[in-house]
Amino acid sequence: MAWALIHAGWMHFVLAIINAHDWTMRYVTTFSTEVFSLLNSIIYFHKAVQELQRAHNHLSFAAFLYATIGAIGTMLVAIFLSTAEKWQPLFHRYVRMGLAEYAAAISIIIFIGMPHVGELASLDRSTLHVNTSFKPSHPERSVFFVQFWHLPVTWIFAAIIPGFIITVLFFFDHEVSSIICTVDRYGTKKPGGFAWDIILLGTTTALCGILGIPPANGLLPQAPLHSESLMHTEKEEILISVDGEEKVEHRDVNRVHEQRWSTFLHAGAILIFVSPPFQHLLGLTPTSVLAGLFMFMGEQSLSVNPILYRFFHLLTPPWELPILPHDVKGYRGVHVYTIVQIVITVVIFVVTLTKAAPAFPVLIIILVPIRLLFMNKLWDRETLRFVDAWACRKGTPEDDKDLLAGEVSEKDVSPTVRDIRFQSAASQA
Repeated sequence: MAWALIHAGWMHFVLAIINAHDWTMRYVTTFSTEVFSLLNSIIYFHKAVQELQRAHNHLSFAAFLYATIGAIGTMLVAIFLSTAEKWQPLFHRYVRMGLAEYAAAISIIIFIGMPHVGELASLDRSTLHVNTSFKPSHPERSVFFVQFWHLPVTWIFAAIIPGFIITVLFFFDHEVSSIICTVDRYGTKKPGGFAWDIILLGTTTALCGILGIPPANGLLPQAPLHSESLMHTEKEEILISVDGEEKVEHRDVNRVHEQRWSTFLHAGAILIFVSPPFQHLLGLTPTSVLAGLFMFMGEQSLSVNPILYRFFHLLTPPWELPILPHDVKGYRGVHVYTIVQIVITVVIFVVTLTKAAPAFPVLIIILVPIRLLFMNKLWDRETLRFVDAWACRKGTPEDDKDLLAGEVSEKDVSPTVRDIRFQSAASQA
């Protein structure tokens, strides 16, 4: 594993140096990113179920029932607190902001302490396994690093293949999740540091190989949960022309606080809690709370996914559906598009449960040429223009084709139709 991760590390460096983001992600549309986001939401919920299954196998029935209550409670309290900014005029504005931004942490602390109160303290419980001393957890290792230089040269070169698979997985995982967290609805202004992110990821991957631990790349490295917690509304001045006169119009726009403090403090907290004295505190965390956190993160990711709102439209009577743009013929094409996305996501999720799981990023990548080459033959252009768009740039594939054909000018390409529709649906929900 050490050499596979070391190879993955230098491959990440190569991708960053040649700025692979610009010539790979520019062809990705929201069709693929929405499927990927939905897949991650399903995986979060599945991980939560797995934790509860383990609790069922190792705990008494009473303790298992409380573990289930604790998991669901952790999720529900976090969801409730995440809406604190809408509680006006209750509490001071900064109190509401603090409750909303640290909803998950507050909920976790509550349900870590609850099993120690009253009769609940007598229940057996499953907690996180942690080390109590500063030494490798593997009983056969006396040092923290792996002696990777003792491997035969043949195996060193053979490790390039799994290293390449890991690189493809991490690169696409990180790129798509970064795109999801910087879509237009978040109103980000600063350019994304995709190349620097990949260099950092390559460095940590290689270090994990040398230390002999699993590579430190999260399920969703850049979680929409973070972007949502940093959202705020601000006034923006827009210059408009009315009857030949230019006037300034003030509009409310959603933006995220673009700063480095929250991620820096999160990283610092992780560093503190991996030290032996604080690991003991982590060891008090019931695994049911971890399951609740998984469910909360899955819900937060799902709640901002347009697939969810289009799925709601599938269940809505036709006469109560929102009015479509006049160019879109009807909801049938939109509904079929949504069903195809859901079916594809389920198929890929099933693959992740098999021995072919490491290949699932390849399936996501295959969706890119399928969308560009084949889907325009199954759906009409206006339907695709309504439900899909480029993930990293303005407009849609259909707009680009119109530009090449000279049918429209570049100023006529509107990237906002889909975002306005999604924001409207989200606000109604």
